[in-house]
Amino acid sequence: MRTGYERTTGLLAFVRTVEAGSFSAAARLAGTTPSAVSKNVERLERRLGVKLFLRTTRSLSLTVDGTAYYERVAPLLRALDDADEVLDGAGRASGVLRVSIPDILAPVLVDALTSDFVSHYPDIRLGISVSDRHVDLVREGFDVALRIGSVVDGDWIMRPLGKLPLALVASPAYLEQAGHPQSVDALMQAAHVRYLLGARVYPIGFADGESLSPPGVFDSDSGQAMRIAALNGLGIAQLLRVAVAGDLESGRLVEVLPQHPLSRVPALALHAFGRFPPLRVRLFIDFVAAALSAHVVKD
Repeated sequence: MRTGYERTTGLLAFVRTVEAGSFSAAARLAGTTPSAVSKNVERLERRLGVKLFLRTTRSLSLTVDGTAYYERVAPLLRALDDADEVLDGAGRASGVLRVSIPDILAPVLVDALTSDFVSHYPDIRLGISVSDRHVDLVREGFDVALRIGSVVDGDWIMRPLGKLPLALVASPAYLEQAGHPQSVDALMQAAHVRYLLGARVYPIGFADGESLSPPGVFDSDSGQAMRIAALNGLGIAQLLRVAVAGDLESGRLVEVLPQHPLSRVPALALHAFGRFPPLRVRLFIDFVAAALSAHVVKD
């Protein structure tokens, strides 16, 4: 019994140290001393027969073995922390929820999350990172990541949220100066604001399967940066319709070639909790699915 207790204590000390960044910070979270945390980690290392941390007087960093071990055990300990939620109702959902949201969806989702979601679930402490970067859920400690487009990360659990339509848009000032393209071929002569996926330019994809990769005058890996560039008259941008709906309604942007619909892109929620995610994760994903439902195109 004592061995099992010590093993659990060492695992908790190890994971808290990784996530807090130091023995001192982990000790503050656990309400104990840095010496106690360090000794628990040392006992775990002796039992495993490997070094989990590289220690110096000024720094603490994971070894290769420590990184691999953390990626395995952290989700298991989070599942233990969340096990009591299975017995609770939705009103009892609690804990920190770290999520990654693409910046192009932030104007739509952050408003709803910081008003409706937090008022419905006041015991959930929400932490939102807004970035188009594809975060590593386990390594960076995220509970959920929202993605737009195809996902190749095969290790995560993926829940489809529906398909979102794209639109080609430009400012009235740009179209007045350059003219309105009247055909797909004419798009090749226009100035384009293009999306970068990694180091690759994302092509314009039409619903009929045709694809176009025109030259660009401005490239970015940020959907919001593209939207601003389009508003400022740099050229034509391919953006999520939900992200520019207000601009189209107000006339700040105009849809280009609406008679040639674009392909739709999947919206996905990813997590690393296996088949039984914590209640707060399920509630968050359900909320986002409902928030996006008005913008999803039905098959």
